[in-house]
Order: sequence, then structure tokens, then C-alpha cells
Amino acid sequence: MWVFFALSSAVFAALTSILAKVGIANINSNLATAIRTVVVLIFSWGIVFITGKQNDIVNIGHKNLLFLILSGVATGISWLCYYRALQIGEASKVIPIDKFSVVIGMVMAFIVLKETITIKSIIGGILITAGTFVLIL
Repeated sequence: MWVFFALSSAVFAALTSILAKVGIANINSNLATAIRTVVVLIFSWGIVFITGKQNDIVNIGHKNLLFLILSGVATGISWLCYYRALQIGEASKVIPIDKFSVVIGMVMAFIVLKETITIKSIIGGILITAGTFVLIL
């Protein structure tokens, strides 16, 4: 089931980039990010209420909350940078650089989360890195 959600994420992320490139034409990229964020906020809370999970908020521990807040800050910074890059750069070059976060995330998972490094993950990371450079040069 996780593969379905991961592939769906990839499809919607691609769609997000294309829609955003069209949507940010002739407006400030920070304003565009704020509008997108409000939509994501409403949509996310709507799902929480539809699924009846709003009462679970009282069960969130301090550590979980701290790291979710930090993740939200990182997401916000990422979106602001992404929208600005998308506004002034070519989508076909911005998108692969943004997706290089896969390799950066893998390295962080190995270092911070102590996940196992395999030959498959090393080769995959190298191929993604090479592909990124092929697409942007």
C-alpha cells in the first residue's frame, strides 16, 4: 500500500510543479506560496475532521510536536525557495534540482536516523545525482 501512496505523491508533486509554474506568473512568489499554504492548511484540516481524528491532538507528545513544528518550518522555507526558483527559472531545471532532495534525504537518513547503507542505496543515490546533473546542464 505504501507504494501506491508514494507513486501518488510523485504524480501530485509533478502536477503541483506544473500548476505552480503557471499560477505564479506575474505575482510575487511569496504571495503565491502563502496562497498555496492556506489551501494546504484547509485541505489537511478538512481531512482530519472528515476522518474524525481532531481529538487525537491532545495525545501528541512534546517531542513529536517539536519535530512536527520544525518540519513545518523546513517545509515553509523549502516552499518559499522552490516557488522563487520556479518563478525565475525553467521548470525543467528547477524540478530536478528540487528532487535532488531524495539524495540529500537519504544521506540524512543514514546519518541522523542510522538507517542501513546498502550497495543498492549507494548506486541509486549516485544515479539520481548523475541524472540531476544531466538534466540541469
